[in-house]
Amino acid sequence: MTMQTPLSPETDTARPGPATAATRVHRRAGSLRRTEWVYYLFLVPALVLFTAFVVAPAAVGIFYSFTDYLGFGRWQFLGLANYRALVSDPAVLGSYGFTLGFAVVTVIVTQVIALALALALAKRIRFAAGLRSVFVIPMVVSGIIVAYVFNYLFSNTLPALATSVGFAPLEQSILGDPNTAWLAIVIVSAWQTIPGALLIYTAGLTSIPADVYEASALDGAGPWKQLRSIILPLLSGFVVINTVLGVKGYLGAYDVIVGLTNGGPGSATSSVAMTIFSGFTGGDYAYQMANATVFFIITVVISVLQLAVTRGRNLRLA
Repeated sequence: MTMQTPLSPETDTARPGPATAATRVHRRAGSLRRTEWVYYLFLVPALVLFTAFVVAPAAVGIFYSFTDYLGFGRWQFLGLANYRALVSDPAVLGSYGFTLGFAVVTVIVTQVIALALALALAKRIRFAAGLRSVFVIPMVVSGIIVAYVFNYLFSNTLPALATSVGFAPLEQSILGDPNTAWLAIVIVSAWQTIPGALLIYTAGLTSIPADVYEASALDGAGPWKQLRSIILPLLSGFVVINTVLGVKGYLGAYDVIVGLTNGGPGSATSSVAMTIFSGFTGGDYAYQMANATVFFIITVVISVLQLAVTRGRNLRLA
């Protein structure tokens, strides 16, 4: 009968005793406490700055929207008078109509062109990488610079070219006609934002397995059938993200419009952001603060819808 030799304390290290486990828990708790202090060390200054420069001014502005404050001097409390006046103000209603219409049209143009470019660049063509780099350039250029460049093109180069070829509709600048000035804003805004949507669609196309295309080709599906039945359904989440981000960005359009038309001719292309800013500088502070508050609520609603739609889309894609 063979007797087993008991393990010595030096060799019995595979199974930690109660003291070792307690030590590990203590160290882990200490590590969590250190992480929390570091977390607050970075969080508190950011919260203080955000509150001081964003939340507090916004709260003060919302308060003044219920007064007749001009931006200086004394003021009196008016209640909801400014908000009631917004409903019947043709200038404010016109700016909302233009902004919403411009946002919808520009989103459609941007998504169609960006998706077409992404599909073309996804093919095995020469210089595809270089073309992707070229197409991204408009995204990194300042909007006001782009607007001034296109302003010169629409006001001088394009009319001169149209006159030389005898094309009468473009012999005059489209920026001077209330019926066509918005087209220039759509063109420039789409030109600048297509690269961002292109990058998102390119990422979506690269996530589609090649086996899907091969299987559909074996079943006799042509390019149009693949686009309608495979690519678009699999890219639906990316379409939603691009669409919602585009609408949010175009609702706050300002620099491109200032550089192209400055809200003209007249007020035909005046956006909500331009109307609010002009009121701040024109002694109509409280009234435009009411307008800014309404615009802020609309933006928040769109943001909430964005989170709800994209969250549901991500769940369905998963």
